[in-house]
Amino acid sequence: MASPTYTQRAVVLRRTKLGESDLILTLLADDGSESRVVAKGARKPKSSFAARTEPFCVVDLLCARGRSLDILKEARLVAAHDALRTNLEAASAAAPMAELVGRVAQRDLENPRLFQATARALEVMDGADDAHRLAVACAHLVKTLAFAGLRPSLEVCVGCGAPIDLREGERLPFSAIEGGIVCEACRTAFETELVEASTLCWAQWFLATPFDAIAAGPADLTASFAVLHLVQSLVRAHIGSPLKSLEFLFTSGLF
Repeated sequence: MASPTYTQRAVVLRRTKLGESDLILTLLADDGSESRVVAKGARKPKSSFAARTEPFCVVDLLCARGRSLDILKEARLVAAHDALRTNLEAASAAAPMAELVGRVAQRDLENPRLFQATARALEVMDGADDAHRLAVACAHLVKTLAFAGLRPSLEVCVGCGAPIDLREGERLPFSAIEGGIVCEACRTAFETELVEASTLCWAQWFLATPFDAIAAGPADLTASFAVLHLVQSLVRAHIGSPLKSLEFLFTSGLF
């Protein structure tokens, strides 16, 4: 009896070798959940799956139910995003997006905005220069945290809810563990680090601004890296370990 099949659109997040010629694909399905399928023979030179299942690709899949992992039967390429694999800067900007999504997406837990944001961010990054790709990646990471229930508080104190004025040139206490900015009255109650007000303003902008506008707006590499460090602090505090792709980005000297 043939195994039941199903179709899904997905973003390829990661490929893992299995046996001599197979691959396990970690996917972000169009409902925002994570799924994993086996692409049999995908590492063979003549496999039709090879070019259609690269990281960052958006694909339409036909899969068959399996005992432990489902089996990929057909794959149709929707968006290749080849531009994100043509140079190291582009790939290193996109990699933290795939890694964070892979960490927060869960099997059978729908979160459609996660897929929509990821697919749109990859599309916008295709036509951007490297500096704007990094800015779009910042926006995607901050939005992903928000979609996963980890939206940072950037305007009001996480302790008492008091509004905080972000004045240019100031350094303000920020608690990654509590998930946001802290007022002076509450500062002694929390573990904090000082963050430039400008970094918090950029994080607000990334959180609230569509990807198209970010790609058409300013691209300040110093600001982008400051926000990425803020994201890494939040990831370390709430997800358990830092993003390896961000650590590479911080130490590679690519930008």
